[in-house]
Amino acid sequence: MSSFLENQIQYPPYKTILLRFTNRLKTFLVKNLSISNAEADGLIFAKRITVNGKRGRFTSTVSDGDEVKFDDKVILEKKTFIYVKYYKPVGIESTMDTDIENNISSALGHPERLFPIGRLDKDSEGLMLFTNDGSIYNKILKSEHNKEKEYMVSVNRPMTEEFLKTMREGVTILTKRTKPAEVFVNKGNEKSFRIILTEGMNRQIRRMCHKCNYQVKKLKRIRIVNIKLNEMKPGEWKDLDPTELENLLTAINKKEKEPEKTKPVVSRRKR
Repeated sequence: MSSFLENQIQYPPYKTILLRFTNRLKTFLVKNLSISNAEADGLIFAKRITVNGKRGRFTSTVSDGDEVKFDDKVILEKKTFIYVKYYKPVGIESTMDTDIENNISSALGHPERLFPIGRLDKDSEGLMLFTNDGSIYNKILKSEHNKEKEYMVSVNRPMTEEFLKTMREGVTILTKRTKPAEVFVNKGNEKSFRIILTEGMNRQIRRMCHKCNYQVKKLKRIRIVNIKLNEMKPGEWKDLDPTELENLLTAINKKEKEPEKTKPVVSRRKR
């Protein structure tokens, strides 16, 4: 690389970058140093790039939690991960677009840049997870990973055995049949039940109930994998405690692969 080109390289504040997906080292250099493929190859070949203190190679990848250096200058700062649970109230939109009224980013009010793992529709309430660790996103949300999400549901009329059987066995919505679900009737309330899903189709529970000629009156998510809503109040957020985090990462097969990423930090609230 020419000295002229080196002088043109811009070094943005990489500590603010959120890598939701793993990147090839070469791709990362091209995108974030604004250089060509050939120039990125030259830096790697010249042994001027390191990833977590080791020589960068053409087969190296870069993701959240990695530190990348060009000579002795840090161009990707090793990220400290934050994991937060939040009680989304009814009326909040699950969008990070701050131009939209009642957006979840403003409602959360967290001092760090976090993104939600999944969503809840505006008329629903309950548990949501937020993090800056992009590597756990698909492991929780993708249906093939079979990660449980539990909901409390109230409907407009007494439930029949046929309705409960159909909800358990699966309903065809959005041209696809839902996976079998666990359904439990709440004692003393013939219009309320708990349901455990292992997938997350758009407005799934509402569509399933509608297909069975029922209308959802109230829907609250109370659990994601091992993380429970418990006694949280609407609008409240909390850092996951060490036990919650350890169990979550173990459940999604992450802890064994990347143990250096499992230490949470306590968020500092804005004063």
